[in-house]
Amino acid sequence: MNTAVSPIQYLDKAMNSLHDLGLLPEQGGEEAPIIALLKQIADLDEERVVAITRTLSQASLFNEVVREQVQAMDIGTRYEDIVDAFNSIRDDAKKMVDQIDDGKLDTFERISNVWMKVTRGDIASRFDDIKDTYLEVTEATQDQIQREQTILEAYQDFRGALKQSEVMALELLEKAGAKLEAAKGQVNAAMKTVEGYQGEEAAERAKLEMARDQTVRALQNEEKRYQIAKDLSDNLTVSYNTSEVVMARLLQTTNAKERVYAQAVSFFSTNEVVLTALSASFTGMFGLHEGTQTVEAMKEGVSRSLEDLAEIGGKVQEAAVRAGYGPTIRADAVKKLVDSVVTWQTRSREIIEEMRKQSTANAEEIRDAVEEGKRNLARLAEEGKGLAVNLE
Repeated sequence: MNTAVSPIQYLDKAMNSLHDLGLLPEQGGEEAPIIALLKQIADLDEERVVAITRTLSQASLFNEVVREQVQAMDIGTRYEDIVDAFNSIRDDAKKMVDQIDDGKLDTFERISNVWMKVTRGDIASRFDDIKDTYLEVTEATQDQIQREQTILEAYQDFRGALKQSEVMALELLEKAGAKLEAAKGQVNAAMKTVEGYQGEEAAERAKLEMARDQTVRALQNEEKRYQIAKDLSDNLTVSYNTSEVVMARLLQTTNAKERVYAQAVSFFSTNEVVLTALSASFTGMFGLHEGTQTVEAMKEGVSRSLEDLAEIGGKVQEAAVRAGYGPTIRADAVKKLVDSVVTWQTRSREIIEEMRKQSTANAEEIRDAVEEGKRNLARLAEEGKGLAVNLE
């Protein structure tokens, strides 16, 4: 009686642990296939069969929950975000320094910097993202460890139920074996009875043969029941011992995760100042480079301005001295004007003489033409061929 109660106690403890975690799903209405088989050997020991049946009917549900919770641990992907963030910080810092090596930012470089801040944020904000991701992973790891420990403790209880079921299955196998041997003895006795019958009555022989056949059928049933009990005990033995290895692996995983979590917490707690210093140093380094380039730009600008002032100022001052101390009206200009006046005077006399001659010649030509006209008119009047015209 006591051995039949122990596995139920182990099983209830394991299932209650999952229920307290909220991990136990609702059970379906379908009956597990193993139950139908166990019903065939229930008469061997009903209490033991009931205990084994309940343990195995919950096994699939329990194992499904354990697998989902343990395999769902996501601790190997977010580290890539941290790697990418560190890489982007170094790459962008170098790129920014390279951009201002020539002392200026072109339009493409300005657009590139704006796009960098929009998509990835500035260097300081990315260090903050690294910190947030790190803390998020460690917090998730702690939650996973707590769940794993609870599940592993529950699994230990379930394995206790499984081991007790193995013990009871072996006891059932022993009873099934005894019944099988008894059935074999009955068959052997029935066969001997048939073989030893010396009577002449056919009906009596038929009865003996029917009794033999019934014992053979009973033997076959016991053989089948024995095989069910044997399969049950063998598989429970395999399951329990295999789970030992699986449990060892799960325990190793949890222990390793606890060590990683402890290292992560210790590392961050003692090195957060380093992360802060890196953020300040990268940002400060960029500011230092920008400040250095600004000073260099000022020095170069002033130096070139002084050079240009020396070159341009000398020319301007020379021109000023020449203007201040040099002649006002150039002699060649005055000479040119005088030459122009003299030349004009000479030329004007020539033109006057020429025009006077042309004027006298023109007057004489007009006078001769008019006089010629008068003579012609007078002649025509004398001849009475024209009107009298007074040309005086």
